[in-house]
Amino acid sequence: MPPAAPTRVARSRFWWRALALWLMIAAAEILHGVLRTIFLVPWVGLHRSNQLGVFTGSLIILLITRFTIRFLVGAETAVPPRRLFAVGGLWLVLMLAFEWSAGHYVFGRTWDELAQDYRLARGGLLPLGMLVLLFSPLIAARR
Repeated sequence: MPPAAPTRVARSRFWWRALALWLMIAAAEILHGVLRTIFLVPWVGLHRSNQLGVFTGSLIILLITRFTIRFLVGAETAVPPRRLFAVGGLWLVLMLAFEWSAGHYVFGRTWDELAQDYRLARGGLLPLGMLVLLFSPLIAARR
C-alpha cells in the first residue's frame, strides 16, 4: 500500500521548514563570507578567496542540509524527488535574490562586480556553488 498523501497542513509545514533551513544556510554563508574576508582575502586576494569560498561554502550547504533533512521532511516517510528539487529551486531563487540585492544595495558592489563571480570563463565559480545549493536536498535525502 503506497504511503498516504501529506495533508495540506503537512505540506504547509514542509515549506515553512524549507524556508527556515534556507535562512540557516544564508546565515551560515554570511558568517562564512565575513570570516573569509577577515582571514583569507588578505592572504590570497578577493578573487582567489571567492573561488575557494565556493568549495567551502558548498561543503557548509551540504553539511547543513544533510544534518537537517529529517527536520525538513518531518514525519513523511517518502518525499517525492520533485518536491526536494523544488526546495532546492526555492533556495536557489532566494539565494540569488539575496546575493544580488544585498551585494548591490547593502555592500555597494556594482552589478558588474557581482556578475564577475558568475563568469566561469573568467574564473568565477559561483554557478557551481549554486548548483550544489539546488541539488543539496536531493543529495541529503539519498543518504
